[in-house]
Amino acid sequence: MAPGVYHCAGGPGPNDADFQTALERWVEAKVAPDSIVSKHATSQVVDRTRPLCAYPKVAVWKGAADTNDAASFTCREPGAAAPR
Repeated sequence: MAPGVYHCAGGPGPNDADFQTALERWVEAKVAPDSIVSKHATSQVVDRTRPLCAYPKVAVWKGAADTNDAASFTCREPGAAAPR
């Protein structure tokens, strides 16, 4: 899932991710990605990153830090309780 990317591209959501490297690592090293960081740029300047989580997990903000930084999110099952 790539929230905010409309149907195929554009929109306010991060829509640029390196799927090729993740796929090569999965096929060649047998390491499936838990998430892939996607980025959004305005005028060619990256202004937002988010993890794209392996289904059925979704990106959930940790509750602190920059909401435009992928490191501020974790991938969790929908409805799962926040870690303490």
